[in-house]
Amino acid sequence: MSSSIANSSFILSTILLTFLVYQSKAQLSATFYATTCPNASSIVRSVIQQALQSDIRIGASLIRLHFHDCFVDGCDASILLDNSANIQSEKEAAPNTNSTRGFNVVDNIKTALENSCPGIVSCADVLALAAESSVSLQGGPSWSVLLGRRDSLTANQAGANSSIPSPFEGLSNITSKFSAVGLNTNDLVALSGAHTFGRAQCRLFSNRLYNFSGTGNPDPTLDSSYLTTLRQICPQSGSGFNVANLDPTTPDTFDSNYFTNLQNNQGLLQSDQELFSTAGAPTISIVNTFSGNQTAFFQSFAQSMINMGNISPLTGSSGEIRADCKKVNGS
Repeated sequence: MSSSIANSSFILSTILLTFLVYQSKAQLSATFYATTCPNASSIVRSVIQQALQSDIRIGASLIRLHFHDCFVDGCDASILLDNSANIQSEKEAAPNTNSTRGFNVVDNIKTALENSCPGIVSCADVLALAAESSVSLQGGPSWSVLLGRRDSLTANQAGANSSIPSPFEGLSNITSKFSAVGLNTNDLVALSGAHTFGRAQCRLFSNRLYNFSGTGNPDPTLDSSYLTTLRQICPQSGSGFNVANLDPTTPDTFDSNYFTNLQNNQGLLQSDQELFSTAGAPTISIVNTFSGNQTAFFQSFAQSMINMGNISPLTGSSGEIRADCKKVNGS
């Protein structure tokens, strides 16, 4: 009798635990601010629209902040926190330092939201909304952003160094990093398609131009005329901080050309090209589908952004709503 009671209570606690894990996702809702800040989405969009006038790269920079945030302890705006007595900023982690940008636009969005609905919209939700506006304003799909995330009280610099996929990694490592946060191969290929706009610094791909994997030769999967173009932008003795378009065909438009570029051996980063050039990889057929069908790419991208936005959000009474995205309240 006692063992069957123990067994029942174990089953109940397992069910409860499963419920709690999924409840965090369920608590995010497209209508979270419907009564408390009904104009949240349009405020975010308007600030980004303004920013795009003087910085056409800003959309790509903002979506990257959301991505680099979500891969480190979930979508909790930890990437926005500056160094302090208690915080080692993720901004200084290797994938982010001298690289992530757009923090001033995030601050402008937050200020506009605070003026309209003080203390309501989290910085984590600002990043999720900014990603959607950035994509849709530059020709990409729209989607209903699920909202209700709260902001972290701390950052995880070590986690940023270990969890964010690197442009130098092989496909199996990158697939593992996506899998670790609950994202599958389709998500990996779809989200890589965000490289249909924006720029990358030479230091992130110059190894492919001159000395790939210690061979003394360029990456054999790099188209030769594209190689010539990239070497002009990135001389071997250069600083490494010049930038090249991630999509050489339509650099500021969100479209499916990124995937066609991969088919033509014109992926900029190693992590881009290997989606198509890794022999036998399950990613190849997805690249082919997205290249030939932009609608399929847009639908997958929107769903994968929602999936990524669902990674371990703080909800309910966890975390806080930061007044200033750069620091925890009261600091």
